Parts: sequence; C-alpha cells; structure tokens
Amino acid sequence: MLERLFKLKEHKTNVQTEAIGGLTTFLAMSYIIFVNPIILSSTGMDKGSVFVATCIAAALGTFIMAFLANYPIAVAPGMGLNAFFAFTIVATMGFTWQQALGGVFVSGVIFLILTATGLRTWIIEGIPKSLRASIAAGIGLFLAFIGLQTSGLVVDNPATLVQLGSLANPSALFCILGFLIIAVLDALKVKGAILIGILAVSILSIFTGNTHFTGVVSMPPSLAPTFFQIDFSKVLEAGFLQIILTLVLVELFDATGVLIGVAKRAHILDDTSPENKKRFSRALFADSTSILAGSMLGTSSVTAYVESASGVQAGGRTGLTSATVGLLFLAALFFSPLLTAVPAYATAPALIYLACIMLRELTEVEWDDLTNAIPAALMAFTMAFTYSIANGFAFAFISYVVLKIFTGKFKEVHPATYIIAILFLIKFILSNMGH
Repeated sequence: MLERLFKLKEHKTNVQTEAIGGLTTFLAMSYIIFVNPIILSSTGMDKGSVFVATCIAAALGTFIMAFLANYPIAVAPGMGLNAFFAFTIVATMGFTWQQALGGVFVSGVIFLILTATGLRTWIIEGIPKSLRASIAAGIGLFLAFIGLQTSGLVVDNPATLVQLGSLANPSALFCILGFLIIAVLDALKVKGAILIGILAVSILSIFTGNTHFTGVVSMPPSLAPTFFQIDFSKVLEAGFLQIILTLVLVELFDATGVLIGVAKRAHILDDTSPENKKRFSRALFADSTSILAGSMLGTSSVTAYVESASGVQAGGRTGLTSATVGLLFLAALFFSPLLTAVPAYATAPALIYLACIMLRELTEVEWDDLTNAIPAALMAFTMAFTYSIANGFAFAFISYVVLKIFTGKFKEVHPATYIIAILFLIKFILSNMGH
C-alpha cells in the first residue's frame, strides 16, 4: 500500500528512511507547537485552544501535502506570519484577533485562486534562473541565523546588533557538540545523522539537568474558544487592504521559496517531466488550502516549513516523510510534555548544518552578469538579515527589474517579475505611510 501511494522504489527510498526523515523534520519544527500559542495568546486568544489548532492545522496541511503531492514537505503556522498577526494587526493596528483571522481567511482565498488559476505557477516560472538558485542559499542563511540565535551562539548587541554569545553557556556548548556530531556522522555517510545529533543533545541535556523531564502524556485542551471565530466586518475597509496584501505576498513567497528550495535539495524539481510539474502544482495547492483550514481552526497563516530540509537531508524523498510528520503532530496533542524534553538548542545544530549544505546552490548563480548576480546576492542575505523570506524576494525582484531596465536588458525580464516588483513596492509604500 505504501509503495503504491508514495512510489518509494522509484524515488530510491524505503519506509525506514522516510520515517527517519519525518521524525527529523518534526523534531526540527516542533518548537512551533509551543511558540505559536505563546505569540498568539498575547492577542487574547486562548493558549490551550491555539495549541490544539496549531497541531491540527499542521497535521491537516501536511497530510494534504503527503497524499496529494507526494512531497517530503511539512506545513504549519508560520513564524513571522504569527508575529505579524499578533504584534502588527492586533497590537499596533488595533483590530481584534477575530478580525485578524478574517484577514487570514481572505488572504487564503486569494492565495487559493492564484494557485487554482495557474497564476502562481506563472509567477514561479517568471523567477529568473540566478534568483531561483539563490532561494535555497538564502533559506540556508535564514536557517543558520535562527539556529545561531536559539542556541545563544549569537546574541544581540546595542552597538553592533549582533555578537558572539558566551561559550560558557550550556546551550551554546550543546549546539557546538550537536553540530560536530551531525557533521562527522554525515561525512561518514551514517543514515539519520541529523536525528542522532538532535536526540544525543536532548538526552545529554536531561542527564546534565539542563532540561527538566516533566512526563509523557497529557490530555489536549478544548479547541472551542478559537474554532470558527472569524470576523469579516473589517475586511472591506481601506486600512485592511495593506494587511491582506502583506499576508498574500508573504504567504506566496515564503511558501514558494521553501517549496522550490527544499524540492531542489531533494532533487525532485530538477526533472522537467510532466509528472514532476504536476506534483509541484499539487504541492502549491496543498499549502494554499492549509491557510483556510488554519484560519477556521483558530491560528495565523499556515505555510510550508523550511525545516523540511532537515528531513530531506536525512533521506526523505516522498510524501511518506510528510505523512510521518502529520501523524507526529496528531500524537503531539497527547504527548506535549515529552516534546518539551527536546530543547531549541538541540535542533539548532541541524539548522546550522543545513545552511552549510544549502549554500552550495550559489554555484548556479550567473556571477559574470552583475544584473543577475547582485539581485541573487541580495536575495540570499536579506532573507537572513531582515528575518523574512518574503523581504529577500522583495529586494531581489525590485533590484533585478531596476538593473535590467537601466542597463538596456529589459527584454530579459518576465512580465510576472515586473508585476511582483511593483506589488512589493506598493507593499513597502503602504506599510511605511503610517510611519
């Protein structure tokens, strides 16, 4: 049955490898189960209900990705998108969390229309070759920055923004140890190197008293406080246009960037066969339907997760990897105490190691042509330094169009690229009008 559903032999993989890939991805992204309720509860949403909504939305979206597209990519409420929901839409602009959910739902409908009509595929086809190559590298740098921060290896500094953290800090030492375990094992071609690294650090952290083991099983809270609590009353207001435009652009390019970057890493985007194109279209459909499901359950926008790259690095190649992730999200509803035994600094080494691997994609950038090379470089480092995949796209697209126009190469620009550059300019103008 699994062979028929996921075509394991065709993808040169097996059930064990896919299960390890799924477990690795889940452990790398499981922080969202605890972080999302903390962020969204600041709006007045019930923390327990958001916890349940997060797990169910992630499981639903990931199952759709598994069975519809057969892709080893997991989806869940997105970091950055949840912060925009809580701290911008609700805290700064003064809308209620129910109205914010209305905005997420409408953005999901627009996103679904873009996908169903083929416009999203047309936009993706318009991404120039050099920019496409730098997406994975940019995501890698973004992952590295997340990993370095969560481990305490990089901390804030009022004068220089960032600096090296204290190497006497246990989390920093655990991260370095985990990174070396993963790097050595992967270099020796040991299967499940990333998972071994995560588990080794987690177990060592418990034995040294740095992580407190609080048990295994607990019953999930009620979903009722956030379920179907959507308010559409403000959706047609002028001030809400900026919110919906921002949500659509971030959802579009966060999810698309992850899908392209991880699919390239899994070598399931290289082939131009009709079957691979069909799978990619289905993957686009899977992540766009997840947004609607998430808003109805009571969580911010759901998106494809960059941490899926860790499962791909562990050998995941098919939807069985993401089906495993979906099952683990459902299990997490009952095993939340066990998950707290995997600290953030245990998954941080996996993210930093992935960044090292993903930077190789920069070799495909056309460095000899500066009109291609400069936007590609901007794509890569602005993703990390602005803490946003969508911002990376914005800087890359706008600079690409400007450079091509003023160097007389405007005929090389795909019409979709012009449209996206203009939309990002409008987004920047709207978002800065109030400042």
